[in-house]
Parts: sequence; structure tokens; C-alpha cells
Amino acid sequence: MKWNFDNERAIYSQIVEQIKLFIISGYYEKGSKLPSVRDLAEEAKVNPNTMQKALAELERQGLIYSNRTTGNFITDDENLIKNVKKEFADDKIREFISYMKNLGYDKQDTVKLLENYETGGNENE
Repeated sequence: MKWNFDNERAIYSQIVEQIKLFIISGYYEKGSKLPSVRDLAEEAKVNPNTMQKALAELERQGLIYSNRTTGNFITDDENLIKNVKKEFADDKIREFISYMKNLGYDKQDTVKLLENYETGGNENE
């Protein structure tokens, strides 16, 4: 798993976002056990306290749960995972639409560009 952080936002919130992405993409399967906090922190090259804070937030959101003696696990709740996936998609679509508007494309032009991209066509067709 590759961890990507930028300097523009708090590492903690980026960890939360990336673990959510790992869950909704299936990298971490529902019901599976997460690596230990220390192992995750080492892998991400962050402080274990920062990782623990991020995991606590994910637990608050219901995406993971902890068992005091055996560690942290991904939720089995498929609906919750689907909802988080939709939220991610909605956010990316909003960002994309806003970006395209800033470039001067309206909805119809944007749809045409997407269709042409998918078919390998030329945007001027």
C-alpha cells in the first residue's frame, strides 16, 4: 500500500481519507483485521499517536471497530461502505465539475469530452 501525503493539509485528516479509500476500494476487505497502529504508522512514516488519532476518528465514523485484545477491524456494514464510496465519488465529481467550469466548459461540453475520452475520440469531433 502506498501512502501519499501533501503539505497542504493536516496529516491526520489525510490518513483518515486514505484509509477510507483503502476500505472502499477493497484493499482492506470488510471484516478484516487492520495492521497494528505501530505497523501502520511505520508503513505511513508517521507518528503512532497521529495514526491512533486517525483510527479513533474512523472508529467514531463506524468504519472500523476495535477489540481491546485483538486489534482494529474493518466494519462488516456493506451499506456504510457503499455510502462512504458514494460520498467519495460525489466529492470527486464536484471537484471535477468545478474545475471544468473554471476552464470554461459547460455541462454539455464536459459530457462530450468524457464520451470522446472513453471512446478514444478527438475532442473536436
